[in-house]
Amino acid sequence: MASDRHYSGLFPVAPTPFTDAGDIDLGGQRRVLDCMIDQGVDGICILANYSEQFLLSDEERLQLTELSLAHVAGRVPVMVTCSHFSTRIAASRARHASERGAKLIMLMPPYHGAGIKLDEPSIREHFAHVADAAGIPIMIQDAPLSGVGLSTDFMVRIARDLPLVRYFKIEVAGTAAKLRKLIELGGEAIEGPFDGEEAITLMADLDAGATGVMSSAMLPDLIRPVIEHHKAGDRQKAAKSYEQILPLINYENRQCGLRAAKTVMMEGGVIKSDHVRHPLEPLHPATRAGLLELAHSVNPLALTWGK
Repeated sequence: MASDRHYSGLFPVAPTPFTDAGDIDLGGQRRVLDCMIDQGVDGICILANYSEQFLLSDEERLQLTELSLAHVAGRVPVMVTCSHFSTRIAASRARHASERGAKLIMLMPPYHGAGIKLDEPSIREHFAHVADAAGIPIMIQDAPLSGVGLSTDFMVRIARDLPLVRYFKIEVAGTAAKLRKLIELGGEAIEGPFDGEEAITLMADLDAGATGVMSSAMLPDLIRPVIEHHKAGDRQKAAKSYEQILPLINYENRQCGLRAAKTVMMEGGVIKSDHVRHPLEPLHPATRAGLLELAHSVNPLALTWGK
């Protein structure tokens, strides 16, 4: 059965804070979620790649799922990323999240290195089984990280065949063109065309029809005016708002990656440490200084929330 609620707007990814020793900072995770809600988000995504999900144990994933859903407590919808090559494991993760209050599940297509590729029927079955297990809407993440190319024709067929699989996060080269084609071909079956990749192509993606944005948690409060002006039909104001924050978004996307939100949140007293788990490396001091210089120039809430 399809969901009776359509999700749109700002769904940033929550970082996973660690102590300097590399342990999960549970208090810090709660503060991250509270800060994001104060940023005015429409929803929160946890356990995504920008949450360092690929560096978490299965036990830690379960702990973070339960903590996050209990702490948010329905204040905003929570999306839980449940990607895994194994359909059985992905379905189990999705069922667990749904039972504890998740409103959406995000999935990458199943992949395991460059040498194990699945055909479209197998990928479709994977999404179908996970949707059946969860019973809540599924968002497909179409990103280069998987190495799996998802054609717009294939995604439209899935949306028409599987009522719960009608949300799509597109973050590939030429995202706007792919979003536009997806919407044109899929029509009403495409309930949630989202962009991602830290909103680095946001204006073009909104022009193409994106109704949702999945940025990091670094500056969603400053992304919101872009979305609202664009939705109101004032593209000039939207573009002006976007111009002010684009240098910071570009620096995040091209220089820092998932470390940017943590660094800004640590600077703002949201979390105590911006530690990332090895083999990831901390930001070079010069890169960190450049990031914070740009952040201070636009002053996102995360930079002052805990002070």
